[in-house]
Parts: sequence; C-alpha cells; structure tokens
Amino acid sequence: MEHIAPGALAGPLTMLLGFVGLGFIAARRLAIDPRPIATLLIYLIAPFTFFRALMNGGPTPSYVLLTLILFCLSSAIALAVRGLTRHRFGAQEGALLAFSSGTGNTGYFGLPVALIVLPPEGVTQYLFCILGITLYEFTVGFYLSARGQFSIRQSLVKIVRLPLIYAFLAALLLAQFDLALPEALMTSLDVFPATYTLLGMMIIGMTLSRVTLAAWDTRLILACTALRYGVWPLATLGTVLVLQTFFALSPDLAMAILLLGVVPMAANVVVVAMELGIQPQKGALAVLVTTLLAPLIIPLYLAGMLTLTGLA
Repeated sequence: MEHIAPGALAGPLTMLLGFVGLGFIAARRLAIDPRPIATLLIYLIAPFTFFRALMNGGPTPSYVLLTLILFCLSSAIALAVRGLTRHRFGAQEGALLAFSSGTGNTGYFGLPVALIVLPPEGVTQYLFCILGITLYEFTVGFYLSARGQFSIRQSLVKIVRLPLIYAFLAALLLAQFDLALPEALMTSLDVFPATYTLLGMMIIGMTLSRVTLAAWDTRLILACTALRYGVWPLATLGTVLVLQTFFALSPDLAMAILLLGVVPMAANVVVVAMELGIQPQKGALAVLVTTLLAPLIIPLYLAGMLTLTGLA
C-alpha cells in the first residue's frame, strides 16, 4: 500500500485554501452575505451532488452497507460526544461540537487524496463511505445542531424538510428497479460536485472575514481538534481491525476507511452552523486550524495505522 508524502497533499491543500481566500475576498470587497449560499448548498446543491454520486456508483447491496456502517459510526460518535459534553459547553457550542465530531472533510479534502492512493475500485468504495457520513450530516447531525437553537419538534421539522434525504431515497428506488436516467440529464449533473466544493470552502472564508478576537474559543478548538485527530483515527483503526478479524477485508477498502479518520474538520460544519445560526465564526476557526494541521498529521497517522493493520 502506497504511503503519502507530505508533498502529495500540497495540491489539495493549496486548492482548498485558495477557495477559502476567494471567499474571504468576496465577503470583504463585494459585501457578499454567506447565509443565502449556505441555504443554497443545503437545499439544492448537496442533494443533487449526493444523488449524482449514488447514481454513478451503481448502489449495490455491499456498497449501500458501507454507507450504512459509516452513517451508524458517525451518528454513534456524535451522540456520545453530545451526551458527554452537553453540560460542559454552552448550548450552541455544544451543538457545534457534537455535529463536528461525527463528520470530517472527507469530500473536499479527502477525495483528492483518495484519488492519489487508491485504485478506481477503492475510490468507489471511498465514495460510498463518504455518502454515509454525508447522510449523517443532514439527518442526525443536523438534528443535533438544530437542538442548540430549536426545540425537539422544530428540529425534527427541519430534518423532514431537507431534500437530501429524499435524494438518497430516490436514488435507491431507481437502483432497485434498475432504472437509469437519460445520459444528457446525468451529464447536466456533473457541474454540482465542483460547485459544492467551491462554495463549501468559500463559505469558510466568508465567515472568517467577519471573525473578531472574541470568536476565538481555545477550549472549543482544542476539543474539536482532539475529536478529529484523536477519536476518529482510533475509531477507523478499530473498525478495520475488527473487520479484518471476521472478514477478508481488501487492502483498498481498509485504506479507504483509514483515510476517513485522518482528514480535517468538515467545511459543512460552517455551512450548517451558518444556516442554523450556531456560532459559525467559531466553527470556521476550528475548521481552519485542523486543515492547516492536515499535511503534518495525515502522513504520520496513516504510516502508523498501515503498520498496525499489516498493510504497510
């Protein structure tokens, strides 16, 4: 299995930070409000991106099982963090921490890395793992975030209105009946993944343009960093070791799962925080810190994890 040199991450990191910079400049110079963009991402761009990925991947039962496993893992971590920290942070900070604990930048940052180290079959498996985490973000994660600002009923109503859930169900239904969309229609959906990445990272820059020193929360940032670079690597390493014990786990799938555990915090932390009004500035600072740490941490973590799993 190929190791990742720090230089291999320079491309993805430069691209992502460049998008963040564009967002910062746009907000400062053009006075663009990021809140409508967050709404656009959640209610339009994310569902079409999710639907396209499912349709292109051809959701077989084994691939859907990967999605469900990662959905359950993300949800379990987030619910545990929420239960353990709800009395240690304010309502909004606790909701932000719980949401961020169940996800990571598996798409914007992780996918370019996956394309470097995985063959096509491994990339497909990685994509279906991502779908499970994305499904968490817009169901359980969105609910936990909303609870920092809204009642249980209001939070559930917000989830029911999320179109991404219905995009997931529609893709599974079409696959079940072996129905394919016209090629012209599928081609027209190709614009959504790049748009999703660009706007998702630009929102971080837009939010950072409004950050003041008062938004720096050392305790929250340390907690987010510890969960992202402490709990998740252990969780994915444990998952691979357990699966290796009971099943013939392919090296590509093992690498895909391990990669999920070492990416930085998700840009969608800021998108959801912006939509729900739960401390998006604090979230943007935490995302930026973990992203800047990624080139140092990912090669070291993966080297050790590959050795422990016998894949080195």
